Amino acid sequence: MDTEVHLPERDRADPAEQRVERSRFGVRTQRYALLAVAAAAVIALVNVFVAQPFEIPSGSMENTLRAGDRVLVNKLAYRFGKVPARGDVVVFDGEGSFVQDSGGTDYVKRVIGVGGDRVTCCDERGRITVNGRPLDETYLYPGDTPSRVAFDIEVPKGRLWVMGDHRADSRDSRDHLGDPGGGTVPVDKVIGRAEATFWPLGRRRSLDGAHG
Repeated sequence: MDTEVHLPERDRADPAEQRVERSRFGVRTQRYALLAVAAAAVIALVNVFVAQPFEIPSGSMENTLRAGDRVLVNKLAYRFGKVPARGDVVVFDGEGSFVQDSGGTDYVKRVIGVGGDRVTCCDERGRITVNGRPLDETYLYPGDTPSRVAFDIEVPKGRLWVMGDHRADSRDSRDHLGDPGGGTVPVDKVIGRAEATFWPLGRRRSLDGAHG
């Protein structure tokens, strides 16, 4: 008795239809690949020109920022004529000011003085003053004094005096008073302003400048 063999639908399909289906699959695959490449390019451009995540490497900015926190750095904050302001938390390249060699030289600190400011430590109440006015540094790590190192410096134009919020655990402008630039950081070395913490989730918040 003859036995009728039933072929699967895909085996009985017309060869021309199979070629069309393979062509459609190839087009879809190419489209997804192009979309993936485009998305990667957009992310890369955003990281280079707009915003970039940055991991806090140490406790020098506690309690404002803790080691392991991830912050979003706004790279457009100081473009188009804008400059860092007192109180801003900035990420900068310390090559040539904090370190003389390259590699692993990104730092995060708070701007205490800008070009033309006279920054002094300390007044009779132990406070840092800028242009004779004492700073209300509510962001300092609990128990820290504003500075154990005395200094009196006029910040050159185009440069910044920066310090960590955890003064007892921060290597900052005070540690480089004898270096070229007197511990100040060139404005053009600033990568951007830290706008917010986004990780861990329990520490998500914006970072506002503390004083003007």
